[in-house]
Amino acid sequence: MAMLAIEKDKHVFCEKPVAVDGPGIRSVLKTVELARQKDLSIVSGLCWRYDYGVRETMKRLLDGAIGDIVAIHENYLAGTLWHRGRQPHWSEMEYQMRNWLYFTWLSGDHNVEQHIHSLDKAMWLMRDQPPLKCIGLGGRQVRVEEQWGNIYDHFAVVYEWECGTKCFAFTRQMRGCKNDVEDYILGSQGQALVLQNRIVPNDGEPWRYEGPKPSMYDVEHVELFEGIRKAEHLNDGLHMSYSTLVAIMGRMACYTGQEITWEAAMNSQEDLSPEKYEWGDIPVPAVAMPGITPFV
Repeated sequence: MAMLAIEKDKHVFCEKPVAVDGPGIRSVLKTVELARQKDLSIVSGLCWRYDYGVRETMKRLLDGAIGDIVAIHENYLAGTLWHRGRQPHWSEMEYQMRNWLYFTWLSGDHNVEQHIHSLDKAMWLMRDQPPLKCIGLGGRQVRVEEQWGNIYDHFAVVYEWECGTKCFAFTRQMRGCKNDVEDYILGSQGQALVLQNRIVPNDGEPWRYEGPKPSMYDVEHVELFEGIRKAEHLNDGLHMSYSTLVAIMGRMACYTGQEITWEAAMNSQEDLSPEKYEWGDIPVPAVAMPGITPFV
């Protein structure tokens, strides 16, 4: 859809995730390049990039407020989300689309659909340079019934960059558990909590953002429209694509039980698309089994 819009010379607001597999990412990157050539805007739904407090916190961290980034700990530990149920007159395709969160071909699994917000902040801190590789584990421990499609309910992934920095990323969707959504940053000269907009250097005074906090959902659209009016077009394309692939490679590592490199994920031939898009019967995808599910 984004490619069609860009081909028709339209500006695009593109929600996350922008793809669910390697072929999807490669397609989006072509769209992003075409938008650049045509000087059209692509603004993504990775909304924390438009939050004033997070922006200022990130700016200070990237300017060296806590020295070099040594380690990143990302938590997106949350409860369950909505479910639309099943109606007797729905086909299987309609059922899956109405409950799209729970099918990997539609959502990418919650590591991609939801935890991408945390992983995008890790990428932001790493100046949008992709990690070399990742390894992880995950599973389906509580949400095991048919209604939950073929996704997992927890993931734990470790990403590693060429410089040696690691990101420890944890996400969970389970009821009745302790929730925590935060970015814990360890630097060579201090620490930070990004969503709390707090920086604590080893030497010097702690800092906390105290400025205005308009809705980031408003800001992302305001800046899109302002850019169009001023012919200063925004293009979030590269970071939205790379952050999505970071999430996808984490899922690949957990689904297969293998170490996945950035290069392998980018060139993956796994296409999660159904054979045809039409109302009617559609297979229910199998739940991935680490050590059995192959990397493609």
